[in-house]
Amino acid sequence: MPIPRDVPAVDRTLLRDDVYRRLRDAIVDCTFAPGEQLKDMELAEWLGVSRTPVREALLRLAGSGLVVAQPGRSTTVSAIDEKALRDARDVVAAMHHLAVFQTAGTLDEAQLDRMREANRRFADAVEAGDVAAALEADERLHSVPVAALGNRAVDTVLDQFGPVVRRAERLRFGHDGRASIELHDRLIALCAAGDKDGAAAVAFDTWHSLPVGHPGA
Repeated sequence: MPIPRDVPAVDRTLLRDDVYRRLRDAIVDCTFAPGEQLKDMELAEWLGVSRTPVREALLRLAGSGLVVAQPGRSTTVSAIDEKALRDARDVVAAMHHLAVFQTAGTLDEAQLDRMREANRRFADAVEAGDVAAALEADERLHSVPVAALGNRAVDTVLDQFGPVVRRAERLRFGHDGRASIELHDRLIALCAAGDKDGAAAVAFDTWHSLPVGHPGA
């Protein structure tokens, strides 16, 4: 059969990243629970892709600690390990501290309004008990200074360890996320005022206050 020459090739990078995000989010939202075995053939069928991008995604997830891979044997969703969570939390808190310190006072009104709107959505989600929506709104809010910073090293670190923290954060929002609403308001106000030290301290505390023990600890 003749092969069309004017059709752009499939962007393998986008496919690989999409598969990674789908699997990552399924672990964070507990679609795949801790201890559950992940089979690349079944995952490939679920996502409608070949096994190769699934295997690549599982390797990335193993690098961040979300799965435990035993080559040639099995891959399972990792348990929420206190030390691994503490390590990830400390690193993520440091990255957000850096992003906010560098951008406080430089964010324009459109960026600040995106943060305010995200916190309104966050508050509504917390009130409704919608943990998934709360996590999404929280991600939108904190992504504003990170995106404004434009530091690829920070982006890479957060991409790797952010999901580990998000999985545990889901437990916190499932219990009571109302304290975070006030922290968000303070963060936005300090960023608008150009208080780099104050805003960065709030950003750090917001992430570093995440409990690393059992839910409710």
